[in-house]
Amino acid sequence: MTTTDTLEALKDSYLSAQLAGNRREALRLLVDEGVLRGVPLPTLHLEVIQKAQWEIGRLWQENHISVAQEHMATAISQLALSHLYRHLPRDPPNGRLVMVSCVEGELHELGARMASDFLEMAGFDVRFLGASVPTEHLVREVLGSKPDLLALSVTMTYHLPALRQAMAAVREVAPMLPVAVGGLAFTWAPGVEAALGVPFFGKDARELVAAACRMFKV
Repeated sequence: MTTTDTLEALKDSYLSAQLAGNRREALRLLVDEGVLRGVPLPTLHLEVIQKAQWEIGRLWQENHISVAQEHMATAISQLALSHLYRHLPRDPPNGRLVMVSCVEGELHELGARMASDFLEMAGFDVRFLGASVPTEHLVREVLGSKPDLLALSVTMTYHLPALRQAMAAVREVAPMLPVAVGGLAFTWAPGVEAALGVPFFGKDARELVAAACRMFKV
């Protein structure tokens, strides 16, 4: 059984590998000390990669590391998610399509990517659009793919106006489409989701999936 202390130690070791720019060691830790020891992939995502990434963000905000170091560490987490993707356990398809996107200008896509992986594990068909999707192109994809749910991610609070713009544009062409929002910006600006009138939002990938499953009764 994986204990909290074990996960904390794994997170700290992974964080050290990130800060050292050691991609090979970061992946070795996740596989040898995580996957091969029976740590569930969702736990690795949330308790190791996500928490380490939050610490990277804190260190950057407090000027303990440079932008270059933050980018290097984030690139390692992107690589880690790509490596773990093929090992994801997946529930049977539930017939629902979710489109996941970062709003225009938002370059931090790690949280949205993690949410996409969790949605896939729960049986959803996912279209992940990635970072900084221009609003007009987001609308075009919504019209073309006709998702059952649109999930928009915002990490930095100064991109919240872009979120409002995206939601207004989407609601104009697809007024009945449910929209979920999430990301660290909502931690720093609580209450925004209520002001936007969205059906729900997720503080993390697991919460987003739980809300989506309740909405569609799957």
